[in-house]
Amino acid sequence: MLTHLDYTAFQWVNHLAITDRFLNPFMVLLAEKAEYLFFAGILFYWFYHKEQNRKMVVSACIAACFSLAINMIIGDLYYRTRPFAAHHVVMLISHARNASFPSDHATAAFVIAMSIWLWRKRDGWIWLILASGIAISRVWTGVHYPLDVIAGMVIGVAGATVVHLLAAHLGKFNQFIEFLIGIYEKVESKIINTTLIRKEK
Repeated sequence: MLTHLDYTAFQWVNHLAITDRFLNPFMVLLAEKAEYLFFAGILFYWFYHKEQNRKMVVSACIAACFSLAINMIIGDLYYRTRPFAAHHVVMLISHARNASFPSDHATAAFVIAMSIWLWRKRDGWIWLILASGIAISRVWTGVHYPLDVIAGMVIGVAGATVVHLLAAHLGKFNQFIEFLIGIYEKVESKIINTTLIRKEK
């Protein structure tokens, strides 16, 4: 029953690639390139030097690793064929015929977006909207079922929330985050000092 509803929902969204084809270039862009905006966002927050921002970025990265590891385990235990491999679909982008469930793109987008939201509510809403666009685009372009991206969203949001709670309430975990930041800042400081010395010479 659930699988039937999932496929019905997939058909409805995927058929929009025909009825609303003027949106196809935008959906292809979201499906293939929008993830780079998240990488750029992480870099921006990291170098926009505030102690809170760096803790947020490290938390997001830890949560992403944790969530994507869960995806790998689920994919190994339960293999779901991609919609384009099992049905006739409107396929707008090329993709390998690997496991469909859950969606790594949706997981990665939502784990970062939720991590940002937990630290910076105003910014976080923008990232959550973008993550939702990525999730929809993966169905629109024919490479995922709706349940794939919903599962990715749940895993990503849960992963970000768990790591945030650990950082807020578990002293040793927070110390671990500060330790990682400290290692980077020591290396950064040495590189900057070395560069300045070379310029002075």
